[in-house]
Order: sequence, then structure tokens, then C-alpha cells
Amino acid sequence: MSHHHHNYHDSTHQIKAAFFLNLSFTLLEIVGGILTNSVAILSDAIHDLGDSLSLGVAWLLERISKKRHDAIFSYGYRRFSLLGALINVLVLLGGSVLILTRAIPRLLNPEATYAPGMIALAIMGILANGFAAFRLKGGRSANARVVMLHLMEDVIGWAAVLLVSIILLFTKWYILDSILSILITLWVLANVVRHLRHTLRLFLQGVPPDISVDHIRREIEIIEGVWEVHHLHVWSLDGEHHVLTAHIVIDKICTREELFNIKGNINQLAESMHFAHTTLEFELSNEHCLNTADCL
Repeated sequence: MSHHHHNYHDSTHQIKAAFFLNLSFTLLEIVGGILTNSVAILSDAIHDLGDSLSLGVAWLLERISKKRHDAIFSYGYRRFSLLGALINVLVLLGGSVLILTRAIPRLLNPEATYAPGMIALAIMGILANGFAAFRLKGGRSANARVVMLHLMEDVIGWAAVLLVSIILLFTKWYILDSILSILITLWVLANVVRHLRHTLRLFLQGVPPDISVDHIRREIEIIEGVWEVHHLHVWSLDGEHHVLTAHIVIDKICTREELFNIKGNINQLAESMHFAHTTLEFELSNEHCLNTADCL
């Protein structure tokens, strides 16, 4: 049996700083959206709340993930991040529906908004999210890079709020606030659905989208000494740390050194594909596989 492990370093401190900054501004944003009577700002507040939850979960689970595997979670605690992702999706879905129930009626009966307050909040939003993204710019982990992209999207959203606010400063086209709110919410919902599909795929132990099982099988079977590969399974702990298990059939009884070479070549292949865990079982070509139900 072969076991191969890799350690990954995440930008914990950058994520922590971005989390507190984003959460603080989100709370200010909710209050500001109510005071200025702007559903566009409240829509962006819901989006920022989702980002805050993602940051908080990423920071919390980074700390939890440092716990070693135990008798309860033999693979460790990284899979908790998928549960956190599902919670985030539910929060964003609920918040988006709430915003739509307020924004759509305003299309027929637009309400006045306080443009100077909206401008101030928009400028603060651009600065806060821009600074948080800057803090994560040097992050080496996938979490840090993804969060930075979300924060840059927030900057673009706040730029749109700023543009509408300036227009409302000189006009009474209050319907623009509702239109922008609906557009932001629909954009958030589109991203939520995409992330939900991806998260459910990983949660149900589907093959990660960036990995081809057939390609892995071909690469292993061309290794000298390998006759066949079956029970090849690939899944992911959390979207970043992937797991590979396989039954390797060899065509003849080989020496200790030959077996070590086969195992070494497969582990080297797994390392090049960034697998966090690799488990191999070796069988002879005339040996009966005990797991015949789905020898794939």
C-alpha cells in the first residue's frame, strides 16, 4: 500500500485581515443602505455579506485544517470547507430573494434616495474592498486568490453604485437605483448557482472539473511493468486537495526494486498532478479482484 501526502500553505493572516475589514464595512453598508433608502446599496451589502462569510469560513477552516487526522476524520478536517460553502450559498440565496422582493415593486413606484450618502458609501466601498484585495495580492493559496477576485468584483460593483449616485445627485431618476439593485442581485444569483453546482459536485465526491480520469489511467498504464489499472477513483477533500486511489495490476511477479520503481513512477505522476493523497493497491494479472462490482 502506498500513501503520498503534500502540505500546502495558505495566507491565513491576509485572509483574517480581509475578513475583519470586509465584515466591518458590510455592517456599515447595511446601516447606510437603510438610511439612504437605497436598495442598490442593500443588494451590494448582501453580496458583501456573502464574501464576509466566505472569508470567515476560509480563515476558520484554515485553522481547523491544521488539525491532524484522527479516529473520527481519518482524512483530516479539510472537507468542512464544503459544508461552509453550502451555508454561504443558502445565505446568499435568502438575501437575494429578500432584496428582489423590495426592488421589483420599486420599479412601479420608485422611492427617493439620498444621493450624497450613496456617493460617500460608494467611495468607501471602493477603498475598503480595493485595500482588502491589495492585502491578498501576494497570497499563494487558491483561497486567497479566489477571495481577491471576489473583492475586485466588489470594487466594480461599487463603481457602478457611484455612477448611479452621481446621476441621482442631478436628476430624479430614482428608478435607476432599483434597476441597479436587480442587476446586482441577478449577477449574484448567477454566481451562486454556478458555485452551488460546483460545490455539490465535490460534496458528492464527483471528479474535480480540471481532472480527467481517462488521462490518468493512460499515464499510469504506459509505465513499465503496469498491465492494467482499475478501481481508479478521484475525488476532492475541499476543491484544492485531491485524492487518488487505484488498483494497479502488474503482469508478473517482480523484484522488490521493480515494485519500488513502479510505485515511485506513479507517485511522481500523482505529485505532478498535485494530488494530496494517493493510495495504491497492487494485484497480479491472474489475481481475482475482490471488488468486482465496479471494476472501472
